[in-house]
Amino acid sequence: MTLESPIIAFSILIATILLVPPIFERLRLPGLIGLLIAGVVLGQSGLRLLSHDSETVKLLSEVGKVYLMFVAGLEIDLEQFRKTRNRSIGFGLLTFLVPLLTGIAIGQMFGFSWNASLLIGSLLASHTLLAYPIVSRLGVVNNEAVTVTIGATIFTDTGALLVLAICVGIHQGEFTALNLASLLIGLVLYSATVLFGFDWAGKEFFRRSGDQEGKQFLFILLALFVASVGAQAIGVEKIVGAFLAGLAVNDVLGRSPSREKVEFVGSVLFIPCFFVDMGLLIDIPAFIKTLSSIGLTVAIVVGLIGSKFVAALLAKLLYRYTRDELLTMWSLSLPQVAATLAATLVAYQTLNPAGERLVNENVLNSVIVLMVVTSIAGPLITARVASLLPQPQPSAELEPSIWWESQTCDITARSQMPFTIIVPLYNPQTQRYLIEMAALLARNESGKIVTLTIARSPVHMDNPQLDRALAQSQRMMEGAAAIGREFGIAVTPKVRIDDDIALGISRASREENASLIVMGWSRTSGFRARLFGNAINSVFWSSHCPVAVARLLSSPTTFKQILVPIESLSPQALRMIQFAQLLAANHEASVTLLHVCDRRIPPGQIAQFEVQLFETAANPATQVKTIVHDDIAKAIVQEAKYFDLTILHAVRQRTAAGLAVSDVTTRAIDELTGSMVILGEPKG
Repeated sequence: MTLESPIIAFSILIATILLVPPIFERLRLPGLIGLLIAGVVLGQSGLRLLSHDSETVKLLSEVGKVYLMFVAGLEIDLEQFRKTRNRSIGFGLLTFLVPLLTGIAIGQMFGFSWNASLLIGSLLASHTLLAYPIVSRLGVVNNEAVTVTIGATIFTDTGALLVLAICVGIHQGEFTALNLASLLIGLVLYSATVLFGFDWAGKEFFRRSGDQEGKQFLFILLALFVASVGAQAIGVEKIVGAFLAGLAVNDVLGRSPSREKVEFVGSVLFIPCFFVDMGLLIDIPAFIKTLSSIGLTVAIVVGLIGSKFVAALLAKLLYRYTRDELLTMWSLSLPQVAATLAATLVAYQTLNPAGERLVNENVLNSVIVLMVVTSIAGPLITARVASLLPQPQPSAELEPSIWWESQTCDITARSQMPFTIIVPLYNPQTQRYLIEMAALLARNESGKIVTLTIARSPVHMDNPQLDRALAQSQRMMEGAAAIGREFGIAVTPKVRIDDDIALGISRASREENASLIVMGWSRTSGFRARLFGNAINSVFWSSHCPVAVARLLSSPTTFKQILVPIESLSPQALRMIQFAQLLAANHEASVTLLHVCDRRIPPGQIAQFEVQLFETAANPATQVKTIVHDDIAKAIVQEAKYFDLTILHAVRQRTAAGLAVSDVTTRAIDELTGSMVILGEPKG
């Protein structure tokens, strides 16, 4: 019997979201498939612990549905779209129209009305960039074919949702040319109001609210739900408004902590609830019946796969792309998850005055099969074919001064600024080794060190607690100055009273025109807890210069072998190489650049990449080592056992977990037992 208590239903949902996805991810299946299956098991076809008709499930699922489309709008990379606008629009038209026409033909073939057939076509026309992390890890995001496919997402998703709005409007009322014209005019005016009005309002609010992340978070939530309600007010499905709101505030949020909070809340709670609810809707007997008369399901799956391939093939012929680029574009545009699933549920729940659904249960079940097939096949194909794309050539030679120059000053000012390292002091256990590392880097660049302590400010400046904090800061400064004298480096002490440690560090580094911030964490504390939870995370985001977070188990002067894993010849990789070379130059240490590659990559391409790495390093003390291994993190951990220091890179993910390091780096951090440095890029 279904448990009616909202608290019990909510507890079951939370337990499901927490426990189920990791199990499926261990099986190399998307976690969202696990949530769908969990919904089936917990629903009317299984244990009957949850019901789609429960008010708790309805609320959370409804919020999850609009949140899903809002995040889809947020995650569209407008910069990528602007870079290749014309070709992105061209491929967007192809990968929208070819599946749309295919879906219409399938609908007509199986006896659906023209309106339902058009809706089925729109379900095939969009795509979800599930495989983006794969092309990012492989370092081929800047390949034009990849950039064009990413940019095309804005066209396909917007077009598919506009078609959905028209089909729903036609289905719910008597269709006349006047009604259609009224709907289209209202949609155009509404879209312009959201896209331009919310963008302006967001920028103004963020400018006035400063660092008040709580208020910014609430403003974004308000924008999401106001846009959704506004869409309903003009007779358009609310997910259209949510998607447009995501596009509107895309530039406003950038990669700020407010965006990370908005996406985090959605990705860990509301969006998973939507997928569980989709599972609750699945009637197992009806689902089996749909699969037993498998014609419609096969037609939709094969039609989608074939039409997306035809669209990519036409783009290849039109823009003269290679075979590997063709297959990459096809596999990236294959997964049908966010817009497709949300639109299908809307169409299934839309009734006309006679009580008839826009699409029936057979279409809903077929789309669920389509989602499962494409969400597995798309990333697998991308991993195979994108690895064959040529690596981008490094844009400039590695010069010692490039990495440290501020991007906020003109060339003349940059050349006159001394190389300055900020070392925040807050843990006596790590203080000495951090100062030693900073001294080695500063000595090589004829720079200076600024040691910084942040005293948390109480309300009253005569508070004894503040006096004790300032006295402790003075003692740490004296110890740091003594270490600097050992290396012949000037150490300038700086004490700052601030109510926010992270912003205090970032502001002080900007005031000093710092070239680098060197921070540490204790051996006894979890790095991930620190990185995701407090000051280090905020400094990574808000700083104007690179940040090096170090766990040093011995003195940097004893490091003789330094390992630098390199995935691709990106600007970030070049800076990692330079950091390692600067650190090694003071005591004749050797640097090894480790490239772990997939066994499917041709030997010729591996050899070419090795040559490029040698040329980029341009240093006889730097070696290149290539390993063929299926598990990159495991290979790095195994090799790191033979080195004194490992240097890894922290990157901002497009997914919703805040300032995250890559999956490979996360696993390496968990398993590495020696000294390591995590290099983070400035926000810009």
